[in-house]
Amino acid sequence: MATELHAQAPALESDTFDLLDLRILCALEVNGRASFSRLGGVLGVSDQTVARRYRRLCAEGGLRVVAVRDAERLGHDQWMLRLRCVPDTAHTIADALAKRPDTSWIALASGGTEVICGTRPRSPGDRDDLLLGKLPRTPSVVEIRAHQLLHRFFGGPDGWLRKFRALTDDQIAALRPAPRPAAPARIDPEDEPLVAALERDGRASLPELQRATGRSESAVKRRLSSLVASGAIYIDVEYAPESLGHRVGAALWITAAPAALHRVGQALARHPEIAHVTATAGPSNLMATAVTRGTADLYAYLSGPLGALEGVQHVEATPYLRRVKQLTYPRARRAGPPSARSRS
Repeated sequence: MATELHAQAPALESDTFDLLDLRILCALEVNGRASFSRLGGVLGVSDQTVARRYRRLCAEGGLRVVAVRDAERLGHDQWMLRLRCVPDTAHTIADALAKRPDTSWIALASGGTEVICGTRPRSPGDRDDLLLGKLPRTPSVVEIRAHQLLHRFFGGPDGWLRKFRALTDDQIAALRPAPRPAAPARIDPEDEPLVAALERDGRASLPELQRATGRSESAVKRRLSSLVASGAIYIDVEYAPESLGHRVGAALWITAAPAALHRVGQALARHPEIAHVTATAGPSNLMATAVTRGTADLYAYLSGPLGALEGVQHVEATPYLRRVKQLTYPRARRAGPPSARSRS
């Protein structure tokens, strides 16, 4: 989505990582399968330096590179669930949800009594199994609010890291995969082994993908390029925002006047604090994820840029207590906000 970003870019404030680490993360967000030599050539460092920094980002920054099915491009339903739970049970429910392949990220909020969960059911049956079956029959879930996602303004293939502006336009252009004729966004049954392998490791080599699929390297390369070009999948980066100095995240449930809905959504997409924003059905008509350096910055955003938006009628902010699942699960337990990619 071509969107002019807000004038004030986020600042890197980290005791662990420096500007080069941020540039590597941003480069991977542009092209997660770029080789270390290509990354180094664009960034002006050696491929050994990139490899060493990459390994440290994985070990200390929670970095994972994985393929994600773009539910919006594929025409699949997407939902954001708010589950109010009996005290001391939210963690167990969150872990159970995290094991499902149709959940994309999960966080605990509201003093540990609320689970916020993104889900992308691949069929009406999967949706009904979760929303009408398992969750209503779970005694410790006392309230379910289901918000269907209607239109993505920012997020998905457009990652929050781009808002740091750590790369020049020329560097971004040099990293982008070679353009291919766009085909309809579709994942065929024979593509499933390939997509599943990439969901485990988005940087898997062609020989590894050949072994996973039983197809030739040339066939794997062609189909992978086609899937990415069509938008059926994108290669995403998972990381810990707190490692970049952004330790507070919050879900924002926003009600905008119907006539202002699209304009407000577009404006939110330009704000540097917003990692994801989508129009929703439900009590509110916009849901966004804000990522800030601290609670004071969150307050400044709520009372400043967000509060000043014409057409915003109501805002409920729900700070995240702990991230349970981002793009992958299981993962090391870590304090802080959920992934800056609340992808849908």
